[in-house]
Amino acid sequence: MYIMFRPGTFCMFGVSTYCLHQEPLAVALERLSPITDCVEVMDEGLHHLESVEPLESYSYLYFIHAPARGINIASIHEPIRRASIEVLTQTFTLAAEVGADVVIHPGYYAWIQERDHALGMFKQSLKELTAAAEDLSVTFFVENMGNWEYFFLRSCEDLPLIDGIGFALDVGHANLNGCLDCFLAHPTAHYHLHDNNGDDDTHSPIGTGTIDFVAVMEAVQRNNVIPIIEVETLDGVTASITALEAIDPAVSGT
Repeated sequence: MYIMFRPGTFCMFGVSTYCLHQEPLAVALERLSPITDCVEVMDEGLHHLESVEPLESYSYLYFIHAPARGINIASIHEPIRRASIEVLTQTFTLAAEVGADVVIHPGYYAWIQERDHALGMFKQSLKELTAAAEDLSVTFFVENMGNWEYFFLRSCEDLPLIDGIGFALDVGHANLNGCLDCFLAHPTAHYHLHDNNGDDDTHSPIGTGTIDFVAVMEAVQRNNVIPIIEVETLDGVTASITALEAIDPAVSGT
């Protein structure tokens, strides 16, 4: 399965810089260049983007995973919510410079009694982010969360909360919540691929856990999007590519 993302150029998968998160971003981008034409930058730690300068040396199709640590767009504390929106809007601004789509997290609440209040804040934040994205001509997706208590968008029941906004399916997170089959049936704009045993968010290589990647790749092909391999190590990336090629020859173009 190859997807054309610019005239004459094709990509069958992307890779997150997460696999090289202990290396500077420039090193990570260079090491990924023989592997893929599509990169999702994990905008955290050593890969935090102050500008797009590190990205301009390469002709990758870029996605950006917006900062998540310390960010809560569902916070019931307005200064925290506003600061979170500001950070994500800055990410949108950088994304616009390199034509990248952006993945964000949905936010959380600290106490079950605060859920309704946090839900209102979440919806308000999505309105503001949608307006900012439209102003910058940027597309963003909201990612489902793992088995972390009090996060929104852990199960399919929460999908109506992002109605009209693109959905980013993290298959590893869905597996932790036992709802992958339900999410695979939903129209999806973006995929994060990694494996686990259903207990811990290990970001293991594809084929080493309990996820049925035959079903995953059928959904990827049905939605005609480029999946992002988001595993913990570079060796895990190459092992995942081998596993994907064995699952479906169309992934390797044969």
